[in-house]
Parts: sequence; structure tokens; C-alpha cells
Amino acid sequence: MNIKNYLPILQWLPKYERGQLKGDLSAGLTVGIMLIPQGMAYAMLAGLEPIHGLYAVTIPLVLYAIFGTSRQLAVGPVAMVSLLTAAGIASLSPQSTEQYLLYALTLAFLVGLIQFGMGVLRLGFVVNFLSHPVINGFTSAAAIIIGLSQIKHLFRIDLPNSEHIQEMAVALYHNLGNMHGVTVGIGVLGIIIIKYSKKIHTAIPASLVAVVVGILLVWGFDLANHGVKIVGDVPSGLPGFSLPSFDLQGWKILLPIALTISMVGFAESYAVAKTIQAKHKNYKLEANQELIALGMANFGAAFFKGFPVTGGFSRTAVNNQAGANTGLASLVSAFLIVMTLLFFTGLFYYLPSAILAAVVLVAVSGLIDLKEPVVLWKKDKADFAMLMATFVITLTLGIETGIISGMVLSLVMVVYRASMPHMAQLGRVPGTNVFRNIRRFKNLEEKPDVLMVRIDGPIYFANVKYIKDTMDKWVKKRGEQLRTIVFNFESIPSIDSTGAHELQEWILAWRAEKIDVCITATKGPVRDVLSRWNLIECVGADHMFMDDQTALEYIEKRLELGVQEKFSPYATQANLKKIGKIPGN
Repeated sequence: MNIKNYLPILQWLPKYERGQLKGDLSAGLTVGIMLIPQGMAYAMLAGLEPIHGLYAVTIPLVLYAIFGTSRQLAVGPVAMVSLLTAAGIASLSPQSTEQYLLYALTLAFLVGLIQFGMGVLRLGFVVNFLSHPVINGFTSAAAIIIGLSQIKHLFRIDLPNSEHIQEMAVALYHNLGNMHGVTVGIGVLGIIIIKYSKKIHTAIPASLVAVVVGILLVWGFDLANHGVKIVGDVPSGLPGFSLPSFDLQGWKILLPIALTISMVGFAESYAVAKTIQAKHKNYKLEANQELIALGMANFGAAFFKGFPVTGGFSRTAVNNQAGANTGLASLVSAFLIVMTLLFFTGLFYYLPSAILAAVVLVAVSGLIDLKEPVVLWKKDKADFAMLMATFVITLTLGIETGIISGMVLSLVMVVYRASMPHMAQLGRVPGTNVFRNIRRFKNLEEKPDVLMVRIDGPIYFANVKYIKDTMDKWVKKRGEQLRTIVFNFESIPSIDSTGAHELQEWILAWRAEKIDVCITATKGPVRDVLSRWNLIECVGADHMFMDDQTALEYIEKRLELGVQEKFSPYATQANLKKIGKIPGN
């Protein structure tokens, strides 16, 4: 057992070079500065006190740096997971802030348990069931819901904690006239600063600038006494040890949302980590180890007063652009947050909630993808329908229902497409031994008495009816002139028991109608299946060929010599003796 596989920090730390330090320090400080306002904003989005956002980027960051295989991924709270956290806890109707925090810790623990367990059991492939259109539709809808959830802080109006757009829209319509002008002004100013500061210089920490401006405005003009809601007292000091709840009834209620956060969080984290790793290529990204690392990070959040975390798109991109070479950058970021917790929390007393809402709004605005639906509408209507269905379900029925529906849709689409494999009638390219699809190539040589068919996919329980219906249509079209069906198996990777039974039935039925059957180009594993189910005996060893040309030559020579097939259910060697050779098999 190589311990480096389980503690990836040991892969880069012993080989650390002095030349890497500058980039790691720069990236660590940059991301650390980003994390301060973002962490506080996302904690508020999750329904927690802002301080818990800072707690969530201390121990979790350190644990990911130890266990993670990505050297640029920046772990912490993200908008999507924060909203899912709020939605999940709302279903438990907590009676106090202490109980709410306990549920948040428990949710982080469950997410950690699921992700760690998936990593140990090597189930990283499960995330593949979230197709790109589903993730796109879900993310865009969730971004809209997140944005609407922050309007109450931006406008300082009363809105319900709902994840259904219809409920939020009605409440917004009835309360829009109660917005607080000064709060709106501060929030809009924050959005402008965050969105356009980067155009002045990319190194400007836009979110932190907006925070500083907001604090100065509230403090300088005493706006807290004029109706502007502020953060207030922010506890100083490091997070103390905390315990999640081990109440199984609470676990049962939180489990669906924990599964959702685990899947969505890992999908988001792994996608950005893979993108960044492709640019460096000096280390290997391991999906299952990433699950273990994210699980450990969430354990850290659960036991040190945080809430569920994952890798974030924007912070990871900034981390990479700022020069991060190793996980030391994350350790530097965590150190900066620790210093803030120890010495600078008092500076955030006058921070307006509208500025934190502005941080979230700008962050999620980039998650709404308007281009992808247009592209899919033009190029893939099925994927477009899947994207839109996930989008609408998420908006109207909620985050959890949306992502589960999206996964189900992805699986249904896989089965649907697999149930209708591509099938082609083949003809020979003149002057060659090459056979091609007659619908895609012109002037191919075809024999009216021979139907050559290629099936591009497995033959199994879900598609046997489609294959048989297609074959029946083609056989009927050929009419009485059809004498032989040649099955090209080169594109068939597998045959299950249902497929084997059905294939035997087809062969017997066609031969009963005086139509012979040959099989060509079988792969080894498929040939094993045919042998195991006695299908080689059924079709006849003399009717198994290496390629289409050999099969066609056999059919032509048999016709030339006037050999009459007896069409018995099981072929014999009789005709081979008349022809004088056994074809390759």
C-alpha cells in the first residue's frame, strides 16, 4: 500500500521548490481575500450567521489540501450548495438558531459521510448520471432561485424562504412597494463595484472593495439608524469543536438533500478541477480520491461549526490565474482567514447585508447560461428537451425535485437511446471488399436476394423489439426474392440472455420462411456468448464468417454450384462438403 495515494500532500510537499512559493503565496492571499466576503455571503444564503462562512473555510481548506489531488481547487461554501443547505434545513422547521446550526452541521456530516463512502467504494463514476444538459438546466434554474432569495436583502423587504419561483414571484409583487431606498442604493453600488472593478485592473479584490465601501458608507453616514440592516457583532476567535446530530429521524429527513449536495457538489468540483488540471498536466486527478478529500473537508465543516462545502468555479479560476502551484495556496488562504477570525472580525460590524446580497447576485449571474439552450435547440432536440424539463421542474417544484428529476431524465434518455440502436443495410463499394451504409453512400452494389445488416450497439432486453421490428420492415420490403440475411456483428459489444433467446427465435423463424441466416465479424466476447447459448450450433459453424466479403463469396459459390439449403433449424456440414471448404470463423 502506497500511503501517497491516500495522502496526496506527500506527493508534492517533499518535492516542493522555492520557485513555487511566490505563486502559492500570491494565489493564497488573493483567494483568502475573496473568501472573506464570499464566505460570509454564502453563510447568509444558507440561513446562518455570516461568521459560519469564515469557519467553513478554515479546517475544510486544510483538510482538502492534505487529501485532495487537485493542486489548484479552492474549497469552501458555494452559492448552489448554500441554497441547497437552506432548502434542506427548512423542511425540518427549526425552532431556534441553535437548532438551525445543528441541522447545518448534521447536513455537512452526512455529505461528508456520503462522499467519503463513495470514494472508498470507488463510486466516482456515479456522477456521470448527471448529464451536461441536466446540470446546465439545473444550475441556471437554481441561480435564478438563489438570485430571487437575495432580493429581500437587497431591497430590505419581507419574502418567504421558498425555492418555488411562483411563490417568490407573488410575494415579490405584493412587497415591491415596501423596498428601502437607501438599502437598494447600497446594494446596487455593491453590484456595480463587484462587476466592473475587474475592468480597471484584474488584481482588484472587487468583493472586498465593495465590503469596505459598504462599511464606510454605513459607518460614516450612520445608516444603521436609518433602516439599513447590518451584520452587527461578529464573534472573534477560532471555531470551537462542534458535534452534528446523530438522531436517525433527522438523518432520514436530511438524507435526500445530502445526496443531492454530494452529487451536485462533486460534479461542480470535479468539473472545474479537471479543467484546471488539463492546463497543467504535471499531476494526476483521481475522481475517487477527490470524493474522499471532499468528504474529509465536509467532516471538518461538521466538527468546526461550518456547513457543507465543495470546490468553487470562480475561486478556483482565480487561484489558478494568481499562480497557485500546489495545495500550499489553500493553506495560505486558510491562514489568512484564521488571522481575520483572531484580529479583524470587529471591522465587519457595520457591513450591510445588501453588500453580501450583491456578492451572491454577481456570483450566480454567471451561472445562468443562455447560449447552451440555443445551441442544443439547433443541434440536439432531445438534449434541449431534457435541459428545459430540468430547468422548469427545478424552478417550479424545487431544487431537490429538480436534480432528482434530472438524474431520472438522464437515465431514461440513456435507456431510450440504447433501445433504438443505429441499424444499417450494407452494400459493397464497387471494385472493393468494403461494405457501407446504403443510405449514406451512393452507387453501392446490392444483391436483391441478400439482406446485409449491421447493428451498432448491444443486443439486449431493452432493444430487441426495435431490432426485430426494423428487420421485419426490411424483410417485408425485399419480399419473396430475399434468400439470405447476413448479420454483421462487428459493432455489437455484447449480447444478454434476452438477446440470445430472441436471436435464436429470429433465426428459426426466418429459416422456416426459407430465408437463410449468416453471421460475420463477431468479437471474441460476443462469440463466447453465442457459443454459451448454443447459437453457433443454431446458425451453423458453416454460416459464421470473418467478414462480409467471405460470407458473400460463400453465398455466391453455393448459388453457382446449385447447392440447396435444407433450412433445418440447425445447419449441417453437408453443403460445405459439396463446396469443398469450410469458411473462416
